[in-house]
Amino acid sequence: MNRNNSILLLISIFLLSFWNAGAQENSANPKNEFRAVWIATVVNIDWPKAGTDPIEKQKADFIEILDTYKKLNYNAVIVQIRSVGDAFYPSKLAPWSKYLTGKEGKAPADNFDPLEWMITETHNRGFEFHAWLNPYRATMNLNTEVLSPTHDFFKHPEWMIKYGGKYYYNPALPDVQTHLIAVVDEVVKNYDIDAIHFDDYFYPYKIAGEEFDDSASFKKFGAGMSLADWRRYNVNNFVKYCSYSIKSIKPWVQFGISPFGVWRNKSVDPKGSDTQSGQTNYDDLFADPMAWMEHSWVDYILPQLYWSMDHRTASYTKLLKWWAENSKNTAVYIGNGSYKINTDSDKRWNVPSEIPNQIDVTRSYKNINGNAFFSAKSFINRNKSVTDLLMNNQYKYPALPYVVPNSRHIVIDNPTVCNSISDNNCSTYTLNYPLNSKIRYVMVYEAKNGAKLDISDTSQIVDKIAFKEKKDSISIVIKKNKLDKNNTYALSFIDFYGNESKATQLSTTSEKKPTQSASNNGSR
Repeated sequence: MNRNNSILLLISIFLLSFWNAGAQENSANPKNEFRAVWIATVVNIDWPKAGTDPIEKQKADFIEILDTYKKLNYNAVIVQIRSVGDAFYPSKLAPWSKYLTGKEGKAPADNFDPLEWMITETHNRGFEFHAWLNPYRATMNLNTEVLSPTHDFFKHPEWMIKYGGKYYYNPALPDVQTHLIAVVDEVVKNYDIDAIHFDDYFYPYKIAGEEFDDSASFKKFGAGMSLADWRRYNVNNFVKYCSYSIKSIKPWVQFGISPFGVWRNKSVDPKGSDTQSGQTNYDDLFADPMAWMEHSWVDYILPQLYWSMDHRTASYTKLLKWWAENSKNTAVYIGNGSYKINTDSDKRWNVPSEIPNQIDVTRSYKNINGNAFFSAKSFINRNKSVTDLLMNNQYKYPALPYVVPNSRHIVIDNPTVCNSISDNNCSTYTLNYPLNSKIRYVMVYEAKNGAKLDISDTSQIVDKIAFKEKKDSISIVIKKNKLDKNNTYALSFIDFYGNESKATQLSTTSEKKPTQSASNNGSR
């Protein structure tokens, strides 16, 4: 962009608040906590409701998801943009998804880019956007007649392995790894995402009586390793080089993986968890989250603990403790199975307090920093008894996601008021443009009726507003009838890594200060 460009944020707000950076976090209402929801697109689980829906309905349905979770004070969405070798965005490497347009390879009308639109709408509501990709799954069934001619099944049949009624990319092939990293790179380069996210699908879950036939690749590339070690080596290499590539393009973009909830059972490995899981990451999916954390290849790990707290073979409580004790070098969040509420054979899921209790016990571990919920439709006009508990207790107030791991730093730019004008209806504050920092959001705060400014009081958070680089100033408009001489108002910046600047208190009297020049805006 032009170095002299600045920004216009025209914000009509009713309330503002303040953050005192020296205060301590309150564990009941933490200032920083990851609160995410998965939005699954494969077979239209969450969105779109049907690939044949018109664009305007798809937009309305997506906004309903965002607004529902905004009211619940969530702060991140994990949106599936590639599920079976396809794409929810214009790609040179994959055809359009049939779950978006009803037919694979068919583009949306009017050159609509759903990913760009979703990211904008997500940021406008103060959410992080985590772009979720399934790298290895190529199809959901064996009916290849419905695939686009540009699908990799036709372009590179040598990459495919048939297993369990589906086709998978062969993780062992160097060409496959190169291609899949290019798929990730295309998204990171072209879109303003906050993270790349993989879920639990690496080598496929085992099916009794069927073998994943990668014997030819093992013979060619095995290099004397055991089959299991070689498969883990293939996955680890892919994770490692994905991480390196993402950070080389945009170092603020996070890389997160949500593995199956059990690494290994203690019966197989004394370092494993006290579980009797039928399949595990290490032994069956050939995924080793311990190695990813050890080498800092991921920014966050998000194990899927989709069981009730006292489940007989895989207890949420026991697994949570295990992950807390065995994680290192990365942020750790927990995946919760909200899809099981009132639908599971485990009757604990019929108790409205199961999810709220899981959040409470998660918060008891200092190195576990939040939760994500599968999936979005669980709380869309459903399970009101649970959402009421969350709104009145665990998620009563907003929270900010954590800073990108190993990226904590001081935000040099603080909001500075260069001019303020009042009339009978409102007060307008004009701020200097931040010259030295890449800003993602403006935070808005209010301390009411002379209350002490306190970072642990998350009720003082009013809004998190997307910072848009368009015009020549930052203008904050406050309606006059909402100003109160006993209230304290302030703003802060949040940069692309999630770091927050010092807060600037706003005066309710008109003032004018020199406007700083944007001519030295080389960092933008």
